[in-house]
Amino acid sequence: MSENLFNKWRVGLEKTRKVAFGRIANFLGTSELDDETWEDLEGLLIQADLGVETTLDVIDALKKRVRDEGLTTTGELDQALKDELIARLQEPILPDFSHKPTVIILVGVNGSGKTTSAAKLARRFQDEGKSALLVAADTYRAAAIDQLKVWAERVNVPMIAGQPGGDPGAAAFDGINAAVARKKDVVLIDTAGRLHTRYNLMEEIKKVHRVSGKALPGAPHATWLVLDATTGQNAFQQAKAFQDAVAIDGVILAKLDSSAKGGMAFAIKSQLNLPIIYAGLGEKITDLQPFDREAFVCGIIDRSLEKNNDD
Repeated sequence: MSENLFNKWRVGLEKTRKVAFGRIANFLGTSELDDETWEDLEGLLIQADLGVETTLDVIDALKKRVRDEGLTTTGELDQALKDELIARLQEPILPDFSHKPTVIILVGVNGSGKTTSAAKLARRFQDEGKSALLVAADTYRAAAIDQLKVWAERVNVPMIAGQPGGDPGAAAFDGINAAVARKKDVVLIDTAGRLHTRYNLMEEIKKVHRVSGKALPGAPHATWLVLDATTGQNAFQQAKAFQDAVAIDGVILAKLDSSAKGGMAFAIKSQLNLPIIYAGLGEKITDLQPFDREAFVCGIIDRSLEKNNDD
């Protein structure tokens, strides 16, 4: 990884590092390991939004390493903790893009960053040499269609929109057909995101899924759930509702740079059993980055940065 990209992760994770994990970095000093060490570290990890289940798993694994490797000080726990946290994150799994077009559906509640992520993905794919097309299938909010249109113009990607108040399945069908006719490489479908408790929303998303397969056998090739990192553990009830409706392949963790709750990334694996595909590290179009486990963990626990901040 280039130094510039690694720095982008460090800057993007500044809030999470300072508010939550900075205390852990400071804690990993030179004191002797004892029972109080484990109680303190457990509390810090839970405060960092890892969730109780993940925290207890990490503590158990660290205790085993202390026994097996003869570690005696909290300073020696630094790398061990990073190793355990990295192990609890999945490597991103991307579609192979062998299908022309490759159809990707984005789901998530309103305000999660879904529409913005769709446009940023389109830009990223174009920068990688793939032609893209955006589809506005959130037909119930005229503002959602307008928002995607503005973004499509900014990233210079064509867009197909459904009729306001129309059938979102028809919008997806038309969009995929247009992509086939124009020989596009990737189709990104932005779906409605009204509150997850609304039964109709889930039925609409199921329909978009089904209709995609009718428009192009095998589609969708990926369905990604966009989660707002600033909501922390509260995002998981929403996430499970979407998982119950359609098969989700991975998560886009949006607004990570605005959040002090980046620890929720570890709970995505334990609670949803999903990889994080991309992470939002800023507001620029190029700030949606492929998720990197090591850059993420090193970006939230960096004792050198915390030491510099203390000086």
